[in-house]
Amino acid sequence: MLDEKNTSPQEQEETQMPAEENAGLPQEDSKGLWYPLRVISGKERKIKERIELEVQRSGWSDAILQVLVPTEKVYKIRSGKKVIMERNLLPGYILVQADPDKFTGEMIQTIANIPNVIHFLGGNNPQAMRAAEANRLLGRVDESEESGESMLEPFIVGEMVKIIDGPFNDFVGELKEVNEERKKLKVVVKIFGRGTEVELNFMQVEKQE
Repeated sequence: MLDEKNTSPQEQEETQMPAEENAGLPQEDSKGLWYPLRVISGKERKIKERIELEVQRSGWSDAILQVLVPTEKVYKIRSGKKVIMERNLLPGYILVQADPDKFTGEMIQTIANIPNVIHFLGGNNPQAMRAAEANRLLGRVDESEESGESMLEPFIVGEMVKIIDGPFNDFVGELKEVNEERKKLKVVVKIFGRGTEVELNFMQVEKQE
């Protein structure tokens, strides 16, 4: 069973040009099994590119069907701006989809010898993920693409937030309600010594450090 842990997300500004449509998404292929490959954490993307180049160079595309770094989109509010990031669902792992009937020892050894690769789970006899486990993980990747990014550090009722935009700019108040669907918050700030509830959107506040 693989552990899904958080790692440092890779940041990209919201205004950045979108990636090629369906890039990095798992494609359906009933013949292929998913083999977890242990790698040095933080090197997943570069190793993925090296494997894909090797597959192309060696003509292994009929055996190695996909190489995937499972990620989900998240965002955080920084200085009033929405910053979109990608967070690895399985830090330190790459998933290699291969046809078990064509996945040879030469391919396995070549991939294992790529710099910063540790080994396949199972070593020289790679163990494929169980179907239910693979479907659950790949379903999260698909869901992230379809539903859009989720918040990396969600607002929590009862925490203190600072208002950074609008008539109550620089006020600090207590968060009373969070509406994730509408991206709205209700915050109580003190005006002339009395608590006053104001409604704000996510972009108008930031968490207190």
